[in-house]
Amino acid sequence: MFAPARYCARWGAIVLLSAGLAACGSFDSASHRLASAITPYKIDIVQGNFVSKEQVEALKPGMGRQQVKEILGTPLVTPLFHNDRWEYVFTLKRPGMDQQTRKLTVFFKDDVLDRFEGDEMPSEAEFVASLGSKITKKKVPELEATEEQLKRFPAKPDAPERDPGNEPPSAPMPASYPPLESQR
Repeated sequence: MFAPARYCARWGAIVLLSAGLAACGSFDSASHRLASAITPYKIDIVQGNFVSKEQVEALKPGMGRQQVKEILGTPLVTPLFHNDRWEYVFTLKRPGMDQQTRKLTVFFKDDVLDRFEGDEMPSEAEFVASLGSKITKKKVPELEATEEQLKRFPAKPDAPERDPGNEPPSAPMPASYPPLESQR
């Protein structure tokens, strides 16, 4: 009697283990279907300093390093072996859109701005316009009501205008207030 019970217990364990493994396989395929239906939120990745056309136009040869830093900000890269050069790199990566990369290199000679070169920089207004949402906004319908529709709602009576000269005088404010704590 002990041997048949052990035999049935083994078969039962094998059947339960097989059913569990089969359930894991179907759960896995269901989770893949669910994951493909739900898209995760992806953030915009902004790196570096945005340099506008207006900032580049403000640069003049002969400016000191501090003046350049006040206009453009701290450089993203200051090469170790080229102390006379600052690199300003700006990268914007947005999901579903092409990556934007702009570079500007500022060259110094004797701690004074000598020249600068780089990509064509957009103006601040152009850059802000490029940040617009990629989702097209639906046209807002005009709200109109016919006379029949307006008659369904009763008009509210106009509130009488208040004349401050005809109002009764309010009670005078007290000259002193009672103490906040009890006197002991």
